[in-house]
Amino acid sequence: MIHEPIEVSVVMPCLNEQEALRICIEKAQRTLKALAITGEVVIADNGSTDNSVRIAEHLGARVVHQPVRGYGAAYLAGFADARGKYLLMGDSDDTYDFTDLERFLTPLDNGYDLVIGNRFKEGMCSDAMPWANLHIGNPVLSGLLRLLFRTDIGDCHCGMRSFTKTAYTRMALQTTGMEFASEMVVRAVEEKLKILEIPIDYAPRVGESKLHPVRDAWRHIRFLLKHRLKHKS
Repeated sequence: MIHEPIEVSVVMPCLNEQEALRICIEKAQRTLKALAITGEVVIADNGSTDNSVRIAEHLGARVVHQPVRGYGAAYLAGFADARGKYLLMGDSDDTYDFTDLERFLTPLDNGYDLVIGNRFKEGMCSDAMPWANLHIGNPVLSGLLRLLFRTDIGDCHCGMRSFTKTAYTRMALQTTGMEFASEMVVRAVEEKLKILEIPIDYAPRVGESKLHPVRDAWRHIRFLLKHRLKHKS
């Protein structure tokens, strides 16, 4: 069977997101169709026990099963199975707006390797992020990454990003937890990829959060320090 070439793969990690998953998939599918882009939605399921898988399959999304738990682990499985020339990632909890795909894809056509959203420059809803994450966690972690790896990326942990398949291969990502977001920025900087940061909207999540702030922050810090020491010039 010959598959039509896929231009864009929209990849979403999923762990029990039945309340928001339909919204996210339908937004992505409608937008791909409106832009006349041959694309696919790939759901990287991380062991959901609710109706998430059923919902995704019913809507025509492709489901990739990743039994190893973790944000990075889910994405590694989804990206490995994605067929698009361009990859776009975003959470399946309706915090990110999948009708905004064009702004993430056009720069890739124009020579950028990686496009990262910035939640702090534009339209974040007042209750979209816990106070501690907004005023302590994100500024400290992003500041540490900028200091150690000499980059000017403002929001190093925004979960909505796009990149070329070639850039993804060059980054050679490996981490399996929330530190995956940090690793991607670090590896992109090290590989001297052409990076663009764009302001985006960020909304309150639908459903229960899977974040563990203290544990996740420690994983970011541990990765950044270990990687910097290992690759210190």
